[in-house]
Amino acid sequence: MSGYLTTHVLDTAKGCPAAGLRITLSRVTQAGTAQIAETVTNADGRTDSPILPADAFQIGTYELVFFAGDYLRAMGQAADEPLFLDEVPIRFGMSDAEAHYHVPLLLSPFGYSTYRGS
Repeated sequence: MSGYLTTHVLDTAKGCPAAGLRITLSRVTQAGTAQIAETVTNADGRTDSPILPADAFQIGTYELVFFAGDYLRAMGQAADEPLFLDEVPIRFGMSDAEAHYHVPLLLSPFGYSTYRGS
């Protein structure tokens, strides 16, 4: 298999990449959810390498969790506790063993969006 997964985060409130944001990746099966990777975004809001590289890629259901609350607090964008957005989970499927999957997060303190990128 040569498929792989990348992600990045853009801070739409500040108009810049979201550097220093922690992300975890879990594989979701009928038996439950198991974390398989953890990383932090770099100065460009990206991970330094694919969060799921080709040598570990498997078709299946996955979940990225973006620790938005920690980032928003660190950037001085946090509102009153509890935050409106804290942990942002995105569950998605990957069905093509040869594809590059890219799942970005566009983040602000009160909303987010995602899509399958390229």
